[in-house]
Amino acid sequence: MSMYIGIDLGGTNIAGALVDADGVIQKRFDAPTNASGGAFAVLEGIMKVCQSLVAEDSPPLSIGIGVPGAVKGETGDVIFTPNVPLSGLNIADYLRTGFSCPIYLANDANCAALGETLFGGAKDAQNVVFITLGTGVGSGIVLGGRLHTGVNDAAGELGHMVIAAGGRECGCGRFGCWESYASATGLVLTANEFIGTHQESALSELSDVEAEKLDGRLIFDAFRSGDSVAALVVDTYIEHLAVGVVNIINILEPDIICLGGGISNSWDVIAEPLQKAVDAEHFLRNAPGISQTRIVKATLGNDAGIIGAAMLGR
Repeated sequence: MSMYIGIDLGGTNIAGALVDADGVIQKRFDAPTNASGGAFAVLEGIMKVCQSLVAEDSPPLSIGIGVPGAVKGETGDVIFTPNVPLSGLNIADYLRTGFSCPIYLANDANCAALGETLFGGAKDAQNVVFITLGTGVGSGIVLGGRLHTGVNDAAGELGHMVIAAGGRECGCGRFGCWESYASATGLVLTANEFIGTHQESALSELSDVEAEKLDGRLIFDAFRSGDSVAALVVDTYIEHLAVGVVNIINILEPDIICLGGGISNSWDVIAEPLQKAVDAEHFLRNAPGISQTRIVKATLGNDAGIIGAAMLGR
């Protein structure tokens, strides 16, 4: 059976799996990233995970690694990783001391995009934009069935398109980025803005007593319970989310926009109003009889990046 190794390199954990050609995980092995130990400790961790996944007499067809940063996928060079000390190093060269198979790197969100396109919520589509709505906004673009990575393998940073000139400061240093509004972090920022002028809300009580626990889940739960301020927060969040989605549709016209990450767990709340807001704004909204971009929920969860990484060599 053809087997591929997929690695999802995170700031705290290295998650690995042996994946077959149908995208089914056959074996898993995780290890701490040990970023505080420096670059060599991280490389050792990646090697350990790979070696633990395969028997000596059945090497993988390839190894794919999803990296949280900018990489040169074909050469194995890491351009920049803000949370893992590998910038300027070549992961593939190190792994070749233990493996003779091809080794590929890609941005972790690109890997998740590939996983969802091949086997998840966007299965069988040729043109897909994957968006993960978590602490930040990660994204990946698949065009014609292949990852679109750009001249520096760094394309697809859709979270850093500006949707509000002069708006909130983003971690990237710009102001008004979509990430600052459409991420879970942005949702909490919006909630705190409303709390400041609406002290009667249940969200205000949470903020006063346990501010560190005010997160997306609690905001959506307050919405479901009928809290009027939470409704304002969620409505505003969906407006911000829709601006970015409409921009993507107008620029790329993908078959599918696939939404994952923690925010997508509240699909029951966001799906219908998001679709309604997008339908009212995109460029071809009044053109009859044409195919429209579908907005769907990701289905692979945390496995999307591992499966997609494994498929880089397929």
